[in-house]
Amino acid sequence: MTLFAIASREFKTLFLSPMAWTILAILHMIFAYLFLTQVETFTMLQPKLAVIENGPGLTDIIVPPLFGNAGIILLLVTPLLTMQLICGERRNKTLALLLSAPVSSTDIIIGKYLGILGLLLLVVVLVSIMPLSLLVGGELDTGKFLANILALTLLVAAFAAAGLYLSSIASHPVIAAMGSFGLLLLLWILDWTTGIKDQRSELFEYLSILRHFQNLQSGLISTVDVGYFMLFIGSFLLFSIRSLDNCRLFK
Repeated sequence: MTLFAIASREFKTLFLSPMAWTILAILHMIFAYLFLTQVETFTMLQPKLAVIENGPGLTDIIVPPLFGNAGIILLLVTPLLTMQLICGERRNKTLALLLSAPVSSTDIIIGKYLGILGLLLLVVVLVSIMPLSLLVGGELDTGKFLANILALTLLVAAFAAAGLYLSSIASHPVIAAMGSFGLLLLLWILDWTTGIKDQRSELFEYLSILRHFQNLQSGLISTVDVGYFMLFIGSFLLFSIRSLDNCRLFK
């Protein structure tokens, strides 16, 4: 119960500040623009696609680009949302009070994680609603659509876990945000270097968060890709718990 109380408090706190509302409004406008752009692109290409046997359909033209762009935008935004999770408590001098309460570090970390994840899942819902409007006059590949929702959900969950860890070790929210963005960007572009010299690196390919995200977007749900995200999330949550335990020991 304590865990969910912390999660509920964190989720409500996010909406008490104008930043969450502002970010949601801006994101919704950006995603709406990207969605309408893809719809226009499909409308222009439709006569040519109609004569191509087994050519890309409505879902292929609109859904993966929309969710892919959403992933890039959330890579930029998530560090701004997670930077205050622990750093904010430290700066407001409330972390010592929180650590002295009869609450485990695990409950604190998981509770804060679920709180920020709730906001990010709300963003995923906003993105997912847009392609559903196409059902009025067209058809969607349900399997590929659901695969993209799963891919974006796992992606933002990974972003939140990494951001929470950086917030737990950084001394200032700005440092936490910059560190989170740097780490996520590195993992995003990590696999790009293998194509420069036409060389493959299995390690870089596995560590690349973009590669696993795109694999899921394609509609091929693999235990390797899902397992990567679960391991990523679990590892950073564990790191965050250990970091908070160290703060409890040396406070």
